[in-house]
Amino acid sequence: MINDFNFGRVVIIGDLMLDCYVSGSVHRISPEAPVPVLHRAHHTVVPGGAANVAMNAATLGSSVALIGIVGRDISAEMLKKALADAPGIDLSYIVDDPEWITIAKTRVLSGRQQIVRIDEERIETPSAETRARLIHAATMAIKDADVVVCSDYAKGVLSDDVIQAVCVMASKRGIPVVVDPKRKDLSAYKGAYLITPNRNELYMATGMSCKNDEEVERAARVASAAFGGNVLVTRSEDGMTLYETDGKITHVQVRKSEVYDVSGAGDTVVATIASILSAGQDLETAAVIASSAASIVVSKLGTATVSRAELSAALLWEIQEDGETATLARAQDIIEVWRHHGARIAFTNGCFDLVHPGHIALIKAAGRQGDKLIVAINSDASVKRLKGQTRPLQDEQARATVIGALRDVDLVVIFDEDTPLETIKALRPDVIVKGADYQECDVVGGDFIKTYGGSVVLAELISGRSTTSIVRKMQAGA
Repeated sequence: MINDFNFGRVVIIGDLMLDCYVSGSVHRISPEAPVPVLHRAHHTVVPGGAANVAMNAATLGSSVALIGIVGRDISAEMLKKALADAPGIDLSYIVDDPEWITIAKTRVLSGRQQIVRIDEERIETPSAETRARLIHAATMAIKDADVVVCSDYAKGVLSDDVIQAVCVMASKRGIPVVVDPKRKDLSAYKGAYLITPNRNELYMATGMSCKNDEEVERAARVASAAFGGNVLVTRSEDGMTLYETDGKITHVQVRKSEVYDVSGAGDTVVATIASILSAGQDLETAAVIASSAASIVVSKLGTATVSRAELSAALLWEIQEDGETATLARAQDIIEVWRHHGARIAFTNGCFDLVHPGHIALIKAAGRQGDKLIVAINSDASVKRLKGQTRPLQDEQARATVIGALRDVDLVVIFDEDTPLETIKALRPDVIVKGADYQECDVVGGDFIKTYGGSVVLAELISGRSTTSIVRKMQAGA
C-alpha cells in the first residue's frame, strides 16, 4: 500500500529545536541533597520541534525543505549536523540570527524513566528583519512544494505576519497548508487547509469539553469555523477525529500499543499527514495512516521517527488477510509488527501437496503453540527434488492458497531450498512444530532457535495419513 506511494515535496516552517538525552543508571541518593545520582552512560542529540517533523517526513520518503531560525551557538551546530545526516532535507532555507538562542531541551533519564528536563530557550518574536528573511525563504521554497506544514510550538517563529504570508502564498499555488497549532485564537491560521490539535489544545481554543465523540465533534465544528478549514483532533488512546468542512466526521481508532514516550508524537502525525497528501491521497486516508504512525512512535523512547517499512508493516497488521501468502521480506516486516504487540510466533512447514486430516491436525497443533502461525511451503522445484518429477500434484500457489484458507494459519511463505532452515533464520519464530514421527534433534532449525530461547514441539500425528499413501491408493485404483 504505502510502498506504492510517490511522495512529493513538503515545506516545513516552524520552531526548530535540539532534543538532548542524557541517560544512565541510578543506584543511590546524593548525600548532598535528596536527589538521585545518575551514573552517565550516554549522551545523544536528535532534531526536535519542526526539525523532528522534517525528519519524520524525510524518513517516510518525502523531499523536505526546512525553514526556521537558529542562533550562532553550539546547539545550532549540533542540530544542523544531525539534520545533515538525514537524506532528503534541504537546510538552505534555515535563517541564521546572531541574536537568537537555538532552543534546546535536555532530558535526563535512568533507564526509560525521565528524571528531569532542562530547557534552554528565550521565547520572543523575531526581529522585523528576521521575519522578512523567513517570509522570503518561504516564498522561495513554496514555489515547487506540494504541501506546506506550519509546526507551531509557540516559540516565536510563526508570528501572525509569517503565518498569513505562508497561507497566502500556498493559496495562490493551490497547495494545502497543514498546521500543528498552539494558539488559543485559531483565526490566526485562516487560510490553512487543516489543523491538528490534540484534545487539550482543542479545549483551550474553544473552551468546550472534549471528553467523548459527541463533545469532540461539536468542538471541532467550532474550531473549523474559526479559521475555515478541516480539523483533525488527536485523542491519545481514543484515536483521532477528523472533521471536514463539508460536515463529514470520521473517527479513527488507534491501534493499541505500549506507550513509552509521547515526545514528538504530534510531529509524527503532522509529518505523516503532509507526506500522504503530497502523494495525492485524500485526507481521510492520510488520517488513518497517521494514526498507525502515531501508535508506532509512542512505543519508542524519546523523539523518534517512523520508517516507511515500519509503517507499511503496521498497515499490513491492520489490513492483512488471514493466511495470505507473503514474500520472505514482507513476512519479516509483518512479524516485526506482531512482535511489537507481544505475539508469540509459531512455525511449521511441509509440502502439503494434497491436504489431508494429518495436515489439519499438525496445523491445529501448531496454532495452539503461538498467537500467530506461519506455515512455510516447499516450492514446486523443491518438491520435485524431494519427491520426484511426478510431484507436486498441485503447484505452489494452489497449495499456498489452500493452506492459507485454514483458520489457524496467519501467514504462508514459500521456500525454494530443500529445507526451511534459511527461512527459519530469517523469521526467527518462537517455536517450531513438527509431527511426532520426528526426533527433536532431527527437526531442521531446532538447534538454531534454541540459541535465542526458542523451542521445538512435536505434535501427535494421525496414523496412516500421508500424501504419498493417498497417491499410491489412487494409482492402485483403490
